Amino acid sequence: MRRSDSSPSRRSSRFCGTASTSSRLACRSSSTVYAIGSLSVQDDLGTNRDRLRWNERYASGAYAEPFTVRPLAEQAIALPMPAGPALDLAAGPSGSALLLAARGRHVTAVDVSDVALDLLRTEAQRRGVAELITCVHADLLSWRPAVGRVYALVLCTGYFDRAVFTVAAGAVAAGGLLGWEAFTLAARRDRPRLPAEWCLRPGEPASLLPSGFEVISQDDVGEQPAARRRLLARRRL
Repeated sequence: MRRSDSSPSRRSSRFCGTASTSSRLACRSSSTVYAIGSLSVQDDLGTNRDRLRWNERYASGAYAEPFTVRPLAEQAIALPMPAGPALDLAAGPSGSALLLAARGRHVTAVDVSDVALDLLRTEAQRRGVAELITCVHADLLSWRPAVGRVYALVLCTGYFDRAVFTVAAGAVAAGGLLGWEAFTLAARRDRPRLPAEWCLRPGEPASLLPSGFEVISQDDVGEQPAARRRLLARRRL
């Protein structure tokens, strides 16, 4: 799930059904685990506007970049990381998750769109990495990692919510990396319907990091004033 179009829904958007197939991959809500072959949509997500909108978009083929590895993920993967799993938030059909799994790392991919997760599951099977990817079907505004669960890498591209960012930072393991990319307020020039609260303010998201993190890089992307910003930070040991 990402915040990239300019059509506001309940509280989230992106950059850019019920599954019927079977797999060893698991799909989770915030409280229940399902085998993908018997996945049923949770009551709290059945009418979720983000889920319906992004399911329609993915099912129609309108999302033109499935399985694309994000530059931020490539940047993070090139750096030293501790052992342990990765977390991909607002994952969609994530090429970043597939790349991490291909390198032997377990990945949890969270998204509100079950159609997107099914696309990811199918591609993971095709590439032989399905056992390394766990899909979590959830709204990021309410999802939380298991108590005590930490990740060597937490990635999120194309989505921003300050509370979600705080949760993500708290899930980074000692020595681990946090990578985030989202729209800045400058994006509203071309997307006037994009709510300001979905956009990074000057200095964010680095200014929102809790103590114990060091910023590796924070760069604006594109022509100035840039509409997107990328952060890469490490939690100190």
